[in-house]
Amino acid sequence: MGDLLAMIQPEDLLRYGLIPEFVGRLPVIATLHDLDDAALVRILKEPKNAIIKQYQKYFDLEKVRLKFTDDAVACIAKEALKRGTGARGLRAILEEVMLEIMYELPSIQGLKECIITREVIMNHERPVLVSEAHEQSA
Repeated sequence: MGDLLAMIQPEDLLRYGLIPEFVGRLPVIATLHDLDDAALVRILKEPKNAIIKQYQKYFDLEKVRLKFTDDAVACIAKEALKRGTGARGLRAILEEVMLEIMYELPSIQGLKECIITREVIMNHERPVLVSEAHEQSA
């Protein structure tokens, strides 16, 4: 079905019943496809202002490195698909998870790194926190 939609021509729209005046005002005919897990993961990570990069910037302001495991990013994408919200739902899912962490962040002394795992996304567990003292002992 998707392949057929990509081949639509103005004549097809006329045969479908659209009036010529309307079809003449459509300079470009474009079709959209549903996003899959891989596309949602790319949206989370790749654009210059990707959501994950925005959160990493927020954490940089507190001098804390924020990392997302690959499983966590995939889990966010799967949750968006499950909810049927697509790319627009990615931010809502991340905000649910990150809100409490961001409020606690400034009060944690010596925190150097925060790692978001699959369990943080799925079960709202606490993230892995790495402090200065923990880094020195390693």
